[in-house]
Amino acid sequence: MMHSIAQKEFVSTLRDKRFLVLSVLVLALLLAATLVGRASYQTLQQERQLAQQTVNDQFRHQPARHPHRVAHYGSFAFRPRSGLSLLDSGVDSFTGTSVFLEAHQQNSVNFSQAQQSGSLIRFGEMTVAFVLQMLVPLLIIFLCFGAFTQERETGTLKLLLSQGVSLRQVAWGKIWGYSRAVALVVAPALALAAALLFGTEEFISGTDLVGRLVLFVLSYAVYFFLFIVGAVVVSAVQASSRAALVTLLGLWILGCIILPKATANLGATLYPAVTKAQMDADVHEEAQHGINGHDPQDQRSAALKAGLLKKYGVDSEEKLPVSVGGIVMSESEAYSAKVYQQHFADLNATYKRQNRLSDWVGLLNPYQAIRPLSMGLAGSDFAHYVHFQQAAEAYRYALVQRLNALQTSMGYGDKERKLDAHTWQQLPLFTYQAPPLGWALPRLLLPVVALLLWAVGLSWLGLRLISNSRLA
Repeated sequence: MMHSIAQKEFVSTLRDKRFLVLSVLVLALLLAATLVGRASYQTLQQERQLAQQTVNDQFRHQPARHPHRVAHYGSFAFRPRSGLSLLDSGVDSFTGTSVFLEAHQQNSVNFSQAQQSGSLIRFGEMTVAFVLQMLVPLLIIFLCFGAFTQERETGTLKLLLSQGVSLRQVAWGKIWGYSRAVALVVAPALALAAALLFGTEEFISGTDLVGRLVLFVLSYAVYFFLFIVGAVVVSAVQASSRAALVTLLGLWILGCIILPKATANLGATLYPAVTKAQMDADVHEEAQHGINGHDPQDQRSAALKAGLLKKYGVDSEEKLPVSVGGIVMSESEAYSAKVYQQHFADLNATYKRQNRLSDWVGLLNPYQAIRPLSMGLAGSDFAHYVHFQQAAEAYRYALVQRLNALQTSMGYGDKERKLDAHTWQQLPLFTYQAPPLGWALPRLLLPVVALLLWAVGLSWLGLRLISNSRLA
């Protein structure tokens, strides 16, 4: 009987002109967002790959120079986009695309898409994730708000129950029927996205992207299931279809618009983050307590030089087998990098506390559970961005220290000499490997638990509420 109810709801939904119009609009938006996201991904990925190759070639083909000149000449690190970012761009549009790598300075990632876009980008981008998170729930609301109220208003619910069917069976039949209808709208866009991803190098090279895509689809399946069950339950407990629709729209506005913004403002208030200008000033001030490689009168540099003379048993810098300047630069770089990492860790800890607050609110609001889960699986969340920052800084530090070592090995009088251009071709280039799915999953545990708790709790409590009520 439950299967018959599901089939009846499915067929009735397909015959409903209102559903047909809304589903066509949503499907068109999904397909358009998928194709636009794919085109944007390909364009940006090609631009960044070309830019990375260009700066790598420029770095390797420098003329004969002093190593410290090369360290100041620097290079750039461009962040490649994740394959699934065509579905959910997350924070990628706001966090920047490249970072300049140079000696004595830890730069932030700059040149974000938001800097080159209008103010409307603050209202969100038309991505697949936006449609799935915001518009498909609206479609579900308009599809399911009359699940029980219309049956009661037309008197068909009593006839249905007189056949010996329980209210729980009726509810599950309706949920299954509506789920099939929603799947007809969403599945084509996701199938198109999977087909577009199938030809990418990232998809072919390993199973990581496949696993992310599978979990991405399953996560949204649970998310839509929550809205379908919730809409059916609300329809069951409301006296009229109008009341059910108004209630569901109010819950949608609260959960998808008001609560996320309020939570973000609360997080920024409870855990205020230091500005970039203030952080740079603090790092610069604290770095002054270390060795200053560019100040010949620096007392710490003089003490280091005295230690070297004693270590090698000589009485003048000219007799040292190493360059004092190279060692001073190495010590200075080590200290300034340590200072920066401490401040960078503190800043990231603040941002993590802000994001964690939103994750905890996901226990109360499924929208705030699916959002970080979607970005995390797409590789476009804050954690993946920080991973790139740390990889770029690790490369910068290792490169600068290698150049300092070359300067050190040149011995006394190195400032008047240069190393052959072939030397720069032996230095490693920056390559970035995005973290695997196993790295991301532990960071997404709270949103996963929140969605599952919503699914289990709403199914159990909601269906129990329907079973214990007198709807007929």
